[in-house]
Order: sequence, then structure tokens, then C-alpha cells
Amino acid sequence: MDKVYHFSAPGRTEIGGNHTDHQHGCVIAAAVDMETTAEVTLNSTNIIRVDSEGYKPVEIGLNDLSVKESEKNTTAALIRGVAAAFAQRGYKLAGFDAKVKSTVLPGSGLSSSAAFEVLIGRILNGLFANNAVSAIEIAQIGQYAENVYYGKPSGLMDQMASSVGGLVFIDFNDPKMPVVEKVDYDFAHSGYTLCTIDAGADHADLTDEYAAMPIEMKKVAAFFGKEVLREVDEQEFYAKIAEIRKETGDRAVLRAIHFFNENRRVQLQVRALKNDHFDAFLRYVNESGMASWTLLQNVIPAGYIEKQDMAFTIALCQQLLGGEGAVRVHGGGFAGTALAFVPNERFGQFKEAVEAVLGADHCHKLQIRIMFDGTLYTTAKITVA
Repeated sequence: MDKVYHFSAPGRTEIGGNHTDHQHGCVIAAAVDMETTAEVTLNSTNIIRVDSEGYKPVEIGLNDLSVKESEKNTTAALIRGVAAAFAQRGYKLAGFDAKVKSTVLPGSGLSSSAAFEVLIGRILNGLFANNAVSAIEIAQIGQYAENVYYGKPSGLMDQMASSVGGLVFIDFNDPKMPVVEKVDYDFAHSGYTLCTIDAGADHADLTDEYAAMPIEMKKVAAFFGKEVLREVDEQEFYAKIAEIRKETGDRAVLRAIHFFNENRRVQLQVRALKNDHFDAFLRYVNESGMASWTLLQNVIPAGYIEKQDMAFTIALCQQLLGGEGAVRVHGGGFAGTALAFVPNERFGQFKEAVEAVLGADHCHKLQIRIMFDGTLYTTAKITVA
């Protein structure tokens, strides 16, 4: 009987730091109790086959791991990209069959794509690298696959949160060696329920909107001869803001303002959690949400007038919370989900009211995922059936 190997990778929630990672900024993120799992068997071929529940099976040959333009924006591109990164590191790969299931729903804002990338990375790491590749490097491999093979210029937060796990503060000032610090705070004792609210909008056809954010921020950085905004002196930015407007346009400037404020706010959020000042933390969450809406502008896609699902969802949640808790756009923005902190005693009513408007199963309670051994894990968990 063939050995069956079991792997998993969790979804993630972005607690703080909206679109700061691709500018080498800081984030707070956490692995959550929704995950992507795989049952894997070696198949004695040179082909990787992935059969994800609810989707057509995908296969790639290991003989050619070059970028395929025809595979852009496909699952095959992610698999090929992760495999290429392991091959580039000198690991000898072989074919396998993977049956994949996921409770990290696409478009949920919990980064199903990053969980999938990390899952493939863990499979290759466990089967062919003797778990020698660290959690941080697996995250970097996932980002590489998404950027180069899939064609989406994402930052590193999603993959890092899924791969490293727990509740963590991450500083991407040096993205090759990011600083990862565990944040010792238990949201279960905060008196609030963490949840996501599905706005009902689709990410499809929004790639250009997502890509525009890092591109425009980098235009501002380029004004100073820098690559990313983390390298730009904030005081010098404000001193030359009139010139920058003429060079880059107003939206790029507003997005740069968001970065400087949000990067600083993340560190304030961490301090608030460490000092158990949860009211201050919630205030920062709300400030982040307003900044994302007005400065970063990732709530309403450009030109959308009648369909403003995310804006409506946030406004609905604000109305229902009545000044308590917090709500903000979650993750990439425009579509997907909002993130909310709801007083425990009001969560049942909140969920019922949200779903009465948006539809059943649109409000999901989240819990921060505790790691296998109670610490940050760095390798896949492998069992043999």
C-alpha cells in the first residue's frame, strides 16, 4: 500500500498593515482556523498532479519548470513556480498526486492562494528536502511563484502569515531576512469576537487595481531615487509633496501618505496589544480602515458607481456596531471581506443582522490558529497513513 502523506497550511488574517508589505513595511498578521489540506502519494512519474475539491485537476511536468505565459493567473503557474524554486535550490523533485481540500474559501480575504502556495511548498519540503527549508523561505518561495509565474505583484505578508503561523509582527525592511516576532496576545480574552464579512464581490478582473497600488507607491519612491517607500525619509516627502504631486499625480501621493501612517500605526497596535490596551488597539483598527478607504483607496474600484459592495459592507457593519468594536477593509481590498471586532455578547445579533442583508454564511467567526506544539512551527506536519 502506498504511503499517504498529510500536509496542511492555514489561511491568514491581516490584523494591521494594509498594503505596507510590498513597500518593505510592517504588518501584524495571524494564521487562522481555516486551512488547506492535502493527502499526497508519490506516483513514480515526473508529473505533479493536484486534484482540488471543486476544481478541475491540474498537472505540471517537472521536465520544464520555466515561466509559461499561457499559465498566467492559473493554479498550474503557482505549482510550477514553487517547484521551480525548489529545483533552483538543488533539490531533486519527483512526481506525486495530491488530493486537496480547503476551508479557506476563494475570495474570503483569508488568502486562499497563499495557503495553497505554502501547502505546495510544505509538500516539496517534506518529501524532497527533508524539511530543510525554513518557514520564512517557504513564504518567499510562495511570493516568487505568485509574482513571477502567476503574474501578480503581491507583497510577502500573506505567505509569511500562513507559513510562520500564530499571531506575529513582521518587519519587511529587509525582505530577504524579515524580522518575525511572536505577539503574545490571546484575542479570546479580549471580550471581542474576530470575524470576516463577505462583501459578495468578485476579485476577478481586479488584478490591475491591485497592481496599481505598489506601482504608484514605487513611483513616489522613484522620485527620491529609491525603490520602495520604506527607503524614503518621511519629512523629506512632505517637504517636496508639491513637486511629487506634479510628477506622480494625487492618488500616488495619497497612497504614500497612507503607507507612512499605516507603517507607524502597526507598531502602535503591537504596543497596545503587548500592554493589554485593547481599546487603543481597536481605535487603531478603525483608523486603519478609514485610511484604507480615503488614502489608499482600496474599497471602491475606480469607476464603480452602482456596485460598491465593500463600501456598503463596511458602512453596514459600522451602523450595526454603533461605535463599539472596529471594522475595516481586509487584505487586498475592493472585493473579498471586511474584518470586524464585535463585542462577544453582541456577535449573535450582529451575524444575524449582517446575513439578513448580505445573505446566509456571509459572516465567519475566526480564531487564531495555535501551532502544533504551541510554538511557531517551521516545518510541515507529516503523518503516514
